[in-house]
Amino acid sequence: MRVISKKTLIDFGKTHPPAMQPLMAWHDEALKTTWSTPQDIKNQYGSASFVGGNRVVFNIKGNDYRLIASISYRIGAVYIKFVGTHAEYAAVNAVTVDI
Repeated sequence: MRVISKKTLIDFGKTHPPAMQPLMAWHDEALKTTWSTPQDIKNQYGSASFVGGNRVVFNIKGNDYRLIASISYRIGAVYIKFVGTHAEYAAVNAVTVDI
């Protein structure tokens, strides 16, 4: 998959250092995989949540952080829409948030 945009993950990791390594690990895993269906994601990330609009919520670092991505299965792209703490995630609408 192509991940758009890694910079968002790096910027968040700079302000939340404990998140940097888990975010980069998620990024590297996403780059090396091909998700053709939501089930492919669920098989790899059992705790992933599907919230509508091809959006998926990933738990990062044992649920300390949340990452929302829009998945375009047809073209093999993952668009980062949000990354934040659990509390920040609770304050956004996962279906419409866009960084």
